[in-house]
Amino acid sequence: MKVLLASNNKKKLKELKSILGAEFEVLTLAEAGVMSEPEETGATFEENAEIKAVSACKASGLPSVADDSGLSVDALGGAPGAYSARYGGENTNDDKNNKLLLENLKGEKNRKARFISAVCFCMPNGEKFFSRGECAGVILSEPRGENGFGYDPLFYIEKYKKTFAELSPDEKNKISHRGRALAEIAPVIKEKINDK
Repeated sequence: MKVLLASNNKKKLKELKSILGAEFEVLTLAEAGVMSEPEETGATFEENAEIKAVSACKASGLPSVADDSGLSVDALGGAPGAYSARYGGENTNDDKNNKLLLENLKGEKNRKARFISAVCFCMPNGEKFFSRGECAGVILSEPRGENGFGYDPLFYIEKYKKTFAELSPDEKNKISHRGRALAEIAPVIKEKINDK
């Protein structure tokens, strides 16, 4: 049973594979030979996930899953939010985004933040299903850890006394926003694909 992940991110692929289980063949865009890079024009995580899932589904004819994730920082009024990946400007990268975040939080006492992930699952018949996962933490004043990507080295989980970048992949999957959103939508994916 094939499912298309509307991404070429190997870490997201591993996460979805481990949650769906061995009976599913999860493909990346590249593996499916699909060129689908729609502009993420949504104002919310849900809108961006839907844009990506629908585009991948139309291009491939396969049931498609997309997520849009980001960081919401209380002291910044929820920013960077849906613009997390582009926070540092057009040609930004993880390093620039993290530096800008720390710059904008300089001297700020309230460092509470949440990682948010919205997942959209789109069937070739046009049916769409959504889930959302959140994980609360605080933003450190300097990066720690070698794992993960994006804002992971700054995102500290009190319960584990570690940043996302210091957690093992298994630990992260259990508590991550994307892990939660994927786990919530997994039964829907299994049911819908088994039905067709």
